[in-house]
Amino acid sequence: MGELLKLLKNGNKPSLLAAVVNAFLGIIKGIAFFFTGNVAMFAEMMHSLGDAANQLFVYIGSALSKKAPTKQFPGGFGRIVNLVCLFAVIIVAILSYETVKEGWHHFIHPAGESKGMLIALGVLLIGIVLEGSVLAKAAVEILHETGQEKVGILTAIPKAFPYLNRAKPATKLVFMEDLVATGGNVLAFAAILIAHFTGWANIEGLVSMIIGFMMFYVVAKVFLDNARGVIGETDEEMLNHIAHLVMDDPNIKDIVRLEVVKEGEFLHVELVAEADPNLSLAFLDDVRDHLTEVILSQKGVSKVAILYDEDDGEQNWVHIGERPDHSTPKQ
Repeated sequence: MGELLKLLKNGNKPSLLAAVVNAFLGIIKGIAFFFTGNVAMFAEMMHSLGDAANQLFVYIGSALSKKAPTKQFPGGFGRIVNLVCLFAVIIVAILSYETVKEGWHHFIHPAGESKGMLIALGVLLIGIVLEGSVLAKAAVEILHETGQEKVGILTAIPKAFPYLNRAKPATKLVFMEDLVATGGNVLAFAAILIAHFTGWANIEGLVSMIIGFMMFYVVAKVFLDNARGVIGETDEEMLNHIAHLVMDDPNIKDIVRLEVVKEGEFLHVELVAEADPNLSLAFLDDVRDHLTEVILSQKGVSKVAILYDEDDGEQNWVHIGERPDHSTPKQ
């Protein structure tokens, strides 16, 4: 139990914050739906409750993924976070289906103008503020994880998009879900106003379906990203960067094999390099220690394995493109 609590303290903080916020929003949206009967509010209630469960699982998974390797599992537990994300999106997929189905029913058979418009608008406004705050914090975390300079909260969201694919799986999931959640709150807010002032009650069912389809997009995106993570995906950018670091060492003649595999939130590096066979074993061991230290200092790298092969006199390694200055990982 003590080890579990210690691991939970190191879980992904944006996920925990998002889970608490969404649970609170799901409850107040459920209360608002009970009093108003607004189907767009129902969609937002389902969305918030789904996100809360999803992000709680992700928080727990991100914490467990940091468990140290054991004799039975020498590769570590990094991919647990990917497995948990795959499980979590099943919940969102079910709620997405229910949201679209309910929205279609109310689009075809509108129930007329909903009651308690001010209650619904007030709850949605709270949702916009809280979801937007979590979204901004997730954006700041993405910039931090990818080694970018600190920026203000208001500018963090647009600046986070180019670095989204390089963020940790849990943080990326929070960002995507809260982006959709904030947009869903805005759409539901607008739908209530349009229905009230125009009398077109079908708009609430239409918006409910749109929110459901937005949730389905998150399900598909998160599923594909984490399926690749479970299988073991190469980080091409970091592979190219580490290849440059290795070839810059004058004692390394060539690279036979280099693998940089994503293990959850971390990177595992395996290198087979060619060296001069006339160098002593003690000297090559010092070179290995130096390269290991350099590679471990790179962002996200947690494990390095380096082997040597005899130099065959031929240059076989081909770099994967050129490393742009802005993509150089920072410590």
